[in-house]
Parts: sequence; C-alpha cells; structure tokens
Amino acid sequence: MKKSASSRSAARAQTKRRGTSQTKVLSAARLDEMHESGEDLTAHLDLANATRPGRAVQRVNVDFPVDLLRAIDREAKRIGVTRQAFIKLRLADTLPSSR
Repeated sequence: MKKSASSRSAARAQTKRRGTSQTKVLSAARLDEMHESGEDLTAHLDLANATRPGRAVQRVNVDFPVDLLRAIDREAKRIGVTRQAFIKLRLADTLPSSR
C-alpha cells in the first residue's frame, strides 16, 4: 500500500526534528542479535544524549585539617591518583556496597 503525500511529509518533518537521517528503526530483539554476533552498533545509537544511570554528580565542599590534607596528598601521590580520586576511592571502600 502506498503512503499518501501527507504521510510522507509528516515522516520527513519528524526526521528533520530528530536531526537524523532516514534510517531503518530496529527492534530490541534485532539489536540484541547484532550485539551477540559482535556487530558494531554505534550507527544505531544516539551518543550525544547518552547518560549513565546512577552517575549524577553533585558538588560538595568539605573542610579538612591541613595535616590530614598533607597525608591524603602523600598517599594519593604514592598510588598515582589525584587528591579527589583518592578521597572518592577511600569513601567508596568504607561505605557498604549498594550495588
């Protein structure tokens, strides 16, 4: 069955709004098959809007005694990470796992 002119126009307008070319929409099952066979799926992903669940960031300010900061900096340097990374690692190690 042939689409009417208005249907084709609507489809083109929707494609323009999304900013994508007219590509075939794949089902989740088909994407699973492609993944299982090792095919590259990046052409089918919108990486510009991709997010990682549970990775929202909120900035906090914490005051540390200078002696503690020096100890943190020494240990961070010893293991080759930044001060911030060291603090995150130690906090993650001490908190009960939520995953």
